[in-house]
Amino acid sequence: MTATTIRQDIINIPNVLTLFRIALIPVVAMFIFWGDPVSCIIAVLLFWVAGVTDWFDGYIARRQGLVSMTGKFLDPLADKLLVITCLVVLIPLGRLPAWIVILIVAREVSVTALRSMAASEGMIITAGSGGKLKTAFQMVGLLGLIIHFTYEVNYYGYVMSLNFHRVGFWLLVISVFFSLWSAWLYFYGFLQAVGERHETIADAEAEPDPEPTGSVGD
Repeated sequence: MTATTIRQDIINIPNVLTLFRIALIPVVAMFIFWGDPVSCIIAVLLFWVAGVTDWFDGYIARRQGLVSMTGKFLDPLADKLLVITCLVVLIPLGRLPAWIVILIVAREVSVTALRSMAASEGMIITAGSGGKLKTAFQMVGLLGLIIHFTYEVNYYGYVMSLNFHRVGFWLLVISVFFSLWSAWLYFYGFLQAVGERHETIADAEAEPDPEPTGSVGD
């Protein structure tokens, strides 16, 4: 991809929205770090805005035929940067143990490296059900950890106290389980596909060449 193409891709609407999402990351981190109830609610709202722009830029890119290699690189990068930044900021606040963050980051780095290896082999690894469940539990759990405080929730007249920190923590723990499970499936599937490809190549090389047919001369 040439520099001219990248410049053209950067200024299309979907990629501008993605860059806006990246620019929101330090702002979200700042409000999380302040840690008071109002700042936490603002951080959640900004996180929600980032999620909406994530959906919106993908919709525009598909609808207007603006899918680009730059967008395919920036979009997942923005998602991972947002999630990892929020997780790291929660550690010094005492809302999340470091080992959970290490597991999540290690999984993301490993799967990203695996996808690069698969691409070099001409294979595409798509997200399975485990990866989708991981993302769902991770996002909801992260929102709970950001809100953190206990609030009274009125559900059709039934008032209950909801500890968002506790709910968010256990949802994130569940997401870690799905993270490790989906990572294992990715690696197993990749190794199996590579093994089958090598067997196919070996079988093709082992087949004898067809004997040349000669013509009968005078």
